[in-house]
Amino acid sequence: MVEAIDTHTHFVPRHIPAEPARNPLWPSVELRDASAAVIVGGKVFRVIDSRSWDARRRLEDMAIDDIEVQVVSPMPELLSHWFPPADADALCRHVNEGIAALCADHPRHFVGIGMVPMQDVTLAVRHMEDIRLLGLRGVEIGTHINGVPLGDARLDDVYAAAEQAGLMVMVHPLHPLGLDRMGGRPELAAVAAFPLETAFAAVSLMTNGVLERFPTLRILLSHGGGALSWLLPRLGHAYGVGAPLQSLFARTPAEIAQSFYYDTILYDGPALQYLADKVGTNQLVVGSDYPFTIKQDRSAQFAERALSVSRAALAANARRLFALG
Repeated sequence: MVEAIDTHTHFVPRHIPAEPARNPLWPSVELRDASAAVIVGGKVFRVIDSRSWDARRRLEDMAIDDIEVQVVSPMPELLSHWFPPADADALCRHVNEGIAALCADHPRHFVGIGMVPMQDVTLAVRHMEDIRLLGLRGVEIGTHINGVPLGDARLDDVYAAAEQAGLMVMVHPLHPLGLDRMGGRPELAAVAAFPLETAFAAVSLMTNGVLERFPTLRILLSHGGGALSWLLPRLGHAYGVGAPLQSLFARTPAEIAQSFYYDTILYDGPALQYLADKVGTNQLVVGSDYPFTIKQDRSAQFAERALSVSRAALAANARRLFALG
C-alpha cells in the first residue's frame, strides 16, 4: 500500500491541569464512561472520546481508512487567542508537549504541529524555537487573532520566526463571523460559517502581501480554503479592471492563491476538482478532520477518486508542506 498522509487531524490532551486562577475559559477534560467532554467556561464545548489522545485507537482507525501517517494538531478551541498571554503561554506548553509525546512514541505514524500564544507576538516568537526543539513541524493558528486579521503587519514577526525556523502555518477557522445572520445557531459554525471565515483570512493574507514578505513560508488553508476558490474569479475580474482593487494585490489573485496549500476536506468530488482547477493539484494534501463528527471518511480514497491523482503524489505534496524530507 502506497503511503497516505492525513494532514488534518486534531488532538485533545487526556488531562488538562486545573488552574483556578487562570482565565474563566480555561478548558478542562471531564472523563465519562465511554466518552469525555471538553468543558469551557463551565459548559460542555464538545463531547469527545479517547481517539483525541489515544494512539492505539487512532492507529486502528488509520488502518481502516488506509492512512499511514496522521498530522496531529490542537483542537482549534484550545488555541485560546482570547486568553491573557500568560494563560495562553501555559496552555500552549501543555498541549504542545502532549502532541510531541504522542509523535515521539509513534514516529512512523504521527507528525505534530503545535500552537503559540499569537495574542502576544513576543511570546509567540519565543515559542517557535520550542516548537522546533519538540520535533513539531509547524503551528496552527486561527483565522483571526481575537479580531486581528491575519494580514495585519503586527503579526509579521511571528511569520518571520516561522519562516526562519522552517515551520509551516496551518490556518483553521475559529470563532467565525456571521452566526447572527444565520439565526445565532452555534451548530452552524463548522458547517456554514467556517468556509466563509477561511476565505476572509485568505483574502487578508493575499491583500496585505504576507506571501511576498515571507516567500518561503508554507501556509495551509484548512477545509479546502473554504470559499476562497469560489471567490477567485470575482477577485480576478476586479483585479483586471484596475484601480483601486488592483493595487491591493502584489500579483494576480490566482497567482497568490496558487502559493497556499489546501487540504481536501470538501466532501464533494466536483467541488474538490474545481479547487484543483484553480490552484493546481501540487498544492493539495489529504485531510479528514479526524476524530470529530464532521470528519471525511476514507479521505485518501476520496481525494484519489475526485482528482484522478495518486496518493503518492498527494503524499509528496504533504512531505513538502511539512518538510518531511
